[in-house]
Amino acid sequence: MSDQADSSKIVALACDHAGLEMKRALLPVLEEMGVAALDLGTDTSDSVDYPDFADRLAQALADGRAERGILVCGSGIGISIAANRHAHIRAALCHNSTDARLSRQHNDANVIAFGARTMGDEVAKECVRAFLTTGFEGGRHERRVSKMSPGRPGSA
Repeated sequence: MSDQADSSKIVALACDHAGLEMKRALLPVLEEMGVAALDLGTDTSDSVDYPDFADRLAQALADGRAERGILVCGSGIGISIAANRHAHIRAALCHNSTDARLSRQHNDANVIAFGARTMGDEVAKECVRAFLTTGFEGGRHERRVSKMSPGRPGSA
């Protein structure tokens, strides 16, 4: 397990209108960690559809423009479901730093999702720090993650 973020990695961020302010609050955390941010929108409070932004983030990871991602909508539920429709995405809806750490250690999550209406910015910041500084343990977890991830050894 790593205890600091790899500054060579790029993290993509995307949100709907409900998640805009939280997304903006998370950008300085990435900067202070030395991690580059790829902001995929939205950039206004005008109503938008969260699946469109989950798709943008999934495409950025598929294209190799980012290593990991952060998604935010009102509850975090819709945007995480939309992201997980993509076979290469393992998005974890997290509510605290323990969830964030375990999503990496046990599930090798590559995307973290938040609900801007269900948690505060400070908790989300703690979660981002845990998510970006925790590695995948592998071992007994590898077999399970392989069953969810095309292209990994042991996947169907």
